[in-house]
Amino acid sequence: MPLVLCFNPGSNSLKFDLVETTANQPRASAGKRLLTGDIDNVGKDTTLEVTRGDEPLHSEPLPAGDFDAMTTASLDALDKLDLPKPDLAGVRVVHGGGDFDAAVGIDDEVIRKIEARSELAPLHNPKSVKVIRALQQHGSALPIACTFDTAFHHTLPEVAWRYAIDYDVANRHGIRKYGFHGLSHRYQLEQFCSLSNTPIEQANIVTSHLESGSSVCAIREGKSVETSMGFTPLEGLMMGTRSGSIDPAILPYLMQHENLSPQDALQFLEKKSGLLAISGQSLDTRILRKKTDDRSLLAMAMYAYRVRATMGAYLAVLGDPHAIVFGGGIGENTPEVRGPILEGLRGWGVDVDPARNTNVMAGDTLLSSPASKLAVWVIHADEGLQLAHECTQALQ
Repeated sequence: MPLVLCFNPGSNSLKFDLVETTANQPRASAGKRLLTGDIDNVGKDTTLEVTRGDEPLHSEPLPAGDFDAMTTASLDALDKLDLPKPDLAGVRVVHGGGDFDAAVGIDDEVIRKIEARSELAPLHNPKSVKVIRALQQHGSALPIACTFDTAFHHTLPEVAWRYAIDYDVANRHGIRKYGFHGLSHRYQLEQFCSLSNTPIEQANIVTSHLESGSSVCAIREGKSVETSMGFTPLEGLMMGTRSGSIDPAILPYLMQHENLSPQDALQFLEKKSGLLAISGQSLDTRILRKKTDDRSLLAMAMYAYRVRATMGAYLAVLGDPHAIVFGGGIGENTPEVRGPILEGLRGWGVDVDPARNTNVMAGDTLLSSPASKLAVWVIHADEGLQLAHECTQALQ
């Protein structure tokens, strides 16, 4: 039973999981998480916290350091604990461009390609490389694989991934829709199929990863055929601090009238927009759901509206959809968001039990009533288990 040590570097955090998998397990949810480690505020004095479920196992203050130092500190801490040793390591990479359609073992050429995509994911890809380098330099000499958020969407048809700009210019620069959150969307697909006894190749569903970064995916016959994020994770839905899709002419207008550089304008859309900008208070729906002021209510309504509009469009893309799946922290835990979305999809025959929607407990939950033409699920998408599953397959 391979033990996989999985690293998930964020923009300023590093999380790792030790996951027990089996060589022939049918899906990620068959894996078992043995422990989790978290380091927040990477780059500052911080703390490594290791837990097994709700049980604290290890806490260690760490001096300020980059992601390579945090990875080494994590490996050293695990060596001190009385734990089984991992058989391989996995690393999540946000942007694989068009180079990868599945998890792969790490070599110099793979690292070079990850670095080449750093321009499109500057907050994530360089940090994944630092984690990989630290793993390579550690004395344990673990085999390493990596997964890509973009890989699941390599099946997008050209009518979906091509932008309506100059054909040759787009080809020359690799400008196309790539899509993201592939680990989450794939997990939701496979778990839905398990729960509903649906063969993957027959599944026509809309999945959603709703968190501070959010996306929706249309899956036909088990393959991604449309998704809301694009060339970068800025396209698509309204998010925590990201604007999502807007009229592109707004950018030069902002640059002229607010005296912004191109990078300033991009930061405006990536860091100073979304739920935070509309509410004026927070990007966190756990806070906004309790607010009653007009701007907080507007922020929540706008977020739900944009998800509903996108889901409705993707139901039309599928033509014969079977189900809608909510995943991610907002999708799993915020009935105030799910309710307005589902109310707006009644024309598709969606019928949801309000009590079920309000009282979703731990575990995957069917929200739809027996009369509903579409099944509606909340599935607790576990990206750590998915990462371990895909990396185990890559190194078999």
